Amino acid sequence: MTCRIKTRDRRRSQSLQRANTWIGLLGLVIAAIGFVLPQPVTAEMRAALIDQVEDIDLPSPPGAHEPSLTSHNGVLYTSWIEHEGDRTKVMMGLRSAQGWSEPRLVHQGSDLFVNWADFPGIAVFDDGAIAVHWLREIGPSSFDYQVEVALSRDGGTSWSKPLIPHEDRSFAQHGFVSMLPAGADGLAVIWLDGRAYGADRSEAFTVPDAMQLRATTLTSDGSLGRDVALDVQTCSCCQTNLAATGNGTILAAYRDRTDGEIRDISVARLTVDGWQRPVTVHHDGWELAGCPVNGPAIAADGDHVAVAWFTGANDLAAVKVAFSGDAGRSFGAPVRVDLGNPMGRVDVELLEDGTALVSWVEWTDGKEVLMLCRAEKESGCVAQEMLATNSAGASVNFPTMARLGRDIFIAWTQPDGTGDRIAMRRIRLTEID
Repeated sequence: MTCRIKTRDRRRSQSLQRANTWIGLLGLVIAAIGFVLPQPVTAEMRAALIDQVEDIDLPSPPGAHEPSLTSHNGVLYTSWIEHEGDRTKVMMGLRSAQGWSEPRLVHQGSDLFVNWADFPGIAVFDDGAIAVHWLREIGPSSFDYQVEVALSRDGGTSWSKPLIPHEDRSFAQHGFVSMLPAGADGLAVIWLDGRAYGADRSEAFTVPDAMQLRATTLTSDGSLGRDVALDVQTCSCCQTNLAATGNGTILAAYRDRTDGEIRDISVARLTVDGWQRPVTVHHDGWELAGCPVNGPAIAADGDHVAVAWFTGANDLAAVKVAFSGDAGRSFGAPVRVDLGNPMGRVDVELLEDGTALVSWVEWTDGKEVLMLCRAEKESGCVAQEMLATNSAGASVNFPTMARLGRDIFIAWTQPDGTGDRIAMRRIRLTEID
């Protein structure tokens, strides 16, 4: 099942987006009337989470959208999309103690695949090289596109020719990419791959007409590793995410799919022995004959791991978090953190005390609300904050976080009366005893 969510409209209406992704889930929310909400959070609890909040001006112009964030050695890196005529520009910038750099062009073209849920991303190698990925249309169908990655070794001033991380060159979907440093000069790269659609049913390691989760490695000099399958039957259009444990094990989180259309969250581990068999984070049992366009997020610190995700299992929309103390080999029972009407679109960061900082989008009083909470593995959300509200005619899409010390930066697409812009806030967390 392919993902029919492409849009080239820069002023996407909220109704159009929800028609593509949330029609089924709105029914689930209605069916959820009567469940018990998490306990209210007191002002004292909120004070334990956030010390201050600051709006951050970005170098991106009006009309920019779909930000991606990462951090490296005290510097914040971001990528975004701009448009000029019929051309789409993939841009990036970095923020150091001296402020923002000038915006830097990574790639541009009239054949880029532009999507509110599957958009360019940025990663930084441990040696300081930068990688940015995007999607380019390659075939007669609007869903034939490939992943391309460019590298920079001079802070984004110049860029390599695009690389294609997947060996498959067929007219098929390749997207929902995640990249993360792996070793001194490498990146782990994962993506969803549609090569099995229409493929020979006798082909080894292939489930016919199913999306696959695949992976490779990329070095900062542009060398690619083998293209390997991690799971040959996954949800077709939910975001993937990566994290690394203290010993360098890479964890890949994604939405799985069974023959019975159960779409729960799984995690695969890349160790010195290669990729290990994925484990299910929790058996929610969400049966859905379609993709909810709502992937998980994962974060790690040492052997501690947190995974956040959205589910509609048992006719109940919920955002959950589960914790692992053994580097992602197994996970404890999840806790629920939402307020009762979540849309999902989660991100997560793991804090020093083992709690998880979770962001998600909630639907409240006819508007989107960007929420943040600190979650414990036993108590769930013990502190929360409403970061922003949106009542415009388009969505905030998929907010993203990056951490720099005590500061959390969170960015999102903010619609207004004239179009989109990128909004960002810096959240200073209080010291954790």
